[in-house]
Amino acid sequence: MITPAAIVAVASSTALVILGLALILSVWRVVAGPTLPDRILALDILTGIAIGFIAVIAVKTGFSLYIDIAISLGLVGFLATVAFARFVLSRGNIKSKPPATAANGNTQKRRAGGKKR
Repeated sequence: MITPAAIVAVASSTALVILGLALILSVWRVVAGPTLPDRILALDILTGIAIGFIAVIAVKTGFSLYIDIAISLGLVGFLATVAFARFVLSRGNIKSKPPATAANGNTQKRRAGGKKR
C-alpha cells in the first residue's frame, strides 16, 4: 500500500522536474526572444516558475515560511511586469507627436464642441 508521504514525495519530485523543464524553456525565450515583449513575458513566466519552485519546496520540507516568500515574490513580480509594460508603452510613444499645449487644447475643445463659450 502506498503511503501519503510517498505520494507527496513522488508528486513533488515530478513537479520539480516539470518546473525545471519550464525554466529551461523560459530562459531560452529570454535569450532568443525575437521581440522585447516576448522577453518581458518570459521574465514574467520565470517569476511564476520561481514561485512554483518555492511552493513545491515548502510542501516537500513542511516549512511554511516559504509560502510567505512565494507571496512576496509574486507581488514583486507583478510590479516588475507593470514597470516593463510601462517601459514598452513609453518606448512606443517616442515617435509620436508631443502633447498639445494649453493654447492648442482650447482650439481643440472649440472644434469638438462646435461653439465657443
